Amino acid sequence: MPNLRDIKQRISSVSSTRQITRTMEMVATAKIKKAQERIESARPYALSMVEVLENVARYVQGASHPLLEEHAERKRIVIVSITSDRGLAGAFNSNILRITEDLMRSETQQGVATELVAVGKKAVSYLRYRGVEPLASYIDISDRPTFADARKIAGHIIPAYTEGDIDAAYVVFNRFKNVAEQKAEIYQLLPVERRVMETDEAEDRVHPEYIFEPSPATVLDRLLPTYVETQIYRSLMESAASEQGARRRAMKSATDNAGEIITTLTRSYNRARQAAITNEIAEIVGGAAALEDK
Repeated sequence: MPNLRDIKQRISSVSSTRQITRTMEMVATAKIKKAQERIESARPYALSMVEVLENVARYVQGASHPLLEEHAERKRIVIVSITSDRGLAGAFNSNILRITEDLMRSETQQGVATELVAVGKKAVSYLRYRGVEPLASYIDISDRPTFADARKIAGHIIPAYTEGDIDAAYVVFNRFKNVAEQKAEIYQLLPVERRVMETDEAEDRVHPEYIFEPSPATVLDRLLPTYVETQIYRSLMESAASEQGARRRAMKSATDNAGEIITTLTRSYNRARQAAITNEIAEIVGGAAALEDK
C-alpha cells in the first residue's frame, strides 16, 4: 500500500493537471465563439456564390467548362486532408486521417493514383511517418485560415484538373454542427457537380435580370474557380471551429476525470491516515499494557 507522502504527491500532481486542462477548456470555449462568428459572417457570401452560379447557369444553357467535365477514366486524384497543428483534441485528427487512408486505399484498389495536400502539422507528420510524401504541405494556418490560404491550396488543384493531370479532387474535413458535435466528412471539389448550378424552374419565384460584360460564358469561366476556392475556405473555417469544439470537449472530459481521481486518492489518503493513527494507538496501548505487567 502506498504511503501517505506518495498519495499526497499524486493528489498534488493531478490537481496541477486539472488546472491546466480547465484553463485549456476555457481558452477553447472563447475561441469557439470567434470561430462561429467567422463562419456566420462568411456564410452569406457562400450562399450568394451558389445563387449567382444558378442565375448565370440560366443564361448559359448547356454550359461547358473544364471544371464541370467529368473525365471518362480516373487515373489520378488529389485529396485535401485538413487537420490541426496541435493535439489534445480527442479524435478530431484521428478521424480525418482514418477517412483519408480509407479513401486512398479504396482508390488504390481501383487502380487510381492518389496525391495528398496536407493541411496541419498532424497530417504532415502522420503521412510522412507512414511513408507518404504530400504533394503540398500547409502548417500554422489551421487556427485562423484566410482566403489567401484557400487560394494557394486551390492552386494545386484547379490548373491540374483543367490540364487533365488529375481526374477528381476531394476535401476531407470536420464539419462544425454545434459546440458539442463535429462530423468528419468528404466533399467533392472537382469536377463541380452539376446539381450546384441547377435551378428549380418549377418554383414560382422572381429571378433577377443580369447584364453581363463581356458575356455569361466569360463570367462563368471566372466564377467556377472562385467557387472551388470558396468551398476550400469554408472547409478550413469549419475545421477551425470544429477543432476548438473537440478540444473543449476533450479538456472538459479530462478535467472531470481528474476530479474523480482526486476524490478517489483523497479517500485512499484518509484511509491510510486512519490506519496509521490506529496502528500508532495500538502500539501505545500495547506499550502501556507491557509496562503495567512489569
